[in-house]
Amino acid sequence: MDCPRDGVTLEIKDHEGIEVDSCPQCEGMWLDHPELDQLEDTRFDEDDSKGTVAYAVRPSDIACPQCSGPMKTFNYRAYDLPLDVCEAEHGFWLDKGEETRVLELMDKRIKDLKRSGSAEAEWGKMLGRLKTKSFSDKIKGLFR
Repeated sequence: MDCPRDGVTLEIKDHEGIEVDSCPQCEGMWLDHPELDQLEDTRFDEDDSKGTVAYAVRPSDIACPQCSGPMKTFNYRAYDLPLDVCEAEHGFWLDKGEETRVLELMDKRIKDLKRSGSAEAEWGKMLGRLKTKSFSDKIKGLFR
């Protein structure tokens, strides 16, 4: 396969334990369709909690290195990270550094979910305290 950006032959390399096709010139990489999920799973493997992958889908300026068919560009998981995907679902093209950004966003998702869970637990505790008679009496006493 050749790089969709500069036409250089892609080389197979190991990235985070995943065999990817990488461009030695522009340092972009081709991930076969399941490999994007595998890359994310190196940080966070709860698929139901990851969110929707593609937002703001639009035409891409590159062709699929596997089938030469059209690709689409999308915003990765609603973040400002444009990735390219083969319309025939052969895979994803990540420009230099985008694989690192994917991993950073997975780390951020983990932190956000933990913070959200913690906030929900605290909210539940606070609501429980509101139901106590002593607290209710105190609130009523403020309005007498």
